[in-house]
Amino acid sequence: MSYLDSLFSLNNKVAVVTGGTGVLGSSMVRALAQAGAKVAIVGRRKDVADELAAQIDREGGTAIGVSADVLNAQQLSQAKKVILDKFGAINILVNGAGGNMPGATIPTDRTFLDLKVEEFQKVVELNLTGSVLPSQILAEPIMAARSGCIINISSMAAYLPITRVVGYSAAKAAISNFTQWMAVEMAKKFGEGIRVNAIAPGFFLTEQNRTLLTNSDGGLTERGQSVINHTPFGRFGKPDELASTLIWLCSDGAKFVSGVVVAVDGGFSSFAGV
Repeated sequence: MSYLDSLFSLNNKVAVVTGGTGVLGSSMVRALAQAGAKVAIVGRRKDVADELAAQIDREGGTAIGVSADVLNAQQLSQAKKVILDKFGAINILVNGAGGNMPGATIPTDRTFLDLKVEEFQKVVELNLTGSVLPSQILAEPIMAARSGCIINISSMAAYLPITRVVGYSAAKAAISNFTQWMAVEMAKKFGEGIRVNAIAPGFFLTEQNRTLLTNSDGGLTERGQSVINHTPFGRFGKPDELASTLIWLCSDGAKFVSGVVVAVDGGFSSFAGV
């Protein structure tokens, strides 16, 4: 194995991915497995996680599906036990669980006064607390070993708030802040062996946004066209285009990198629109 191959290898590492059954999450799971990591796919849809794990096993990797809700401490603790019993360690945590809810958005025919605060709170809880709580529980072995990394998933909505999605924008901005805070906390309390970073994907077609951005015939909606107009690359991202950034941040190639939010967005965050 060459020096560069070893620098970005995740051989003998154990990675845990929450939200690993979605479009982006499953792509990240595959990337980690291809880089040599043993992967635990944590989510509420265990049947889907088990099928993804079986696919990875057939492709020569190692993975298991583990049932847990990222907002349930008892389930997360049980998931940690299952993972440690199976693999003996946790070296990498990817907080991939998240999402949005209709009530936490402001449709074009409504105003901020119509926001359902209870839905807003649920979205913030899912995206923010759904990363904080797994970091406390699933990353506890990382802190005990004083070695490993945590990867959070931010968003373009954290750079500049995106119209309509008020709850999601607020939650993802908090994720970016939490990432920086946690990076300092880990380094100060546990040493340089623990790194905390985030990836901010640009616009990728997922289960949640596909109908908002594309029509049934595959054409773009008005909102989808607006996204493309503000993306210098002129297209949506492809899920596997997150892989190299993820592997870099999890590997020794990023040994002196902590507290950063890396945009993978086709230039969206750099474009002023003119």
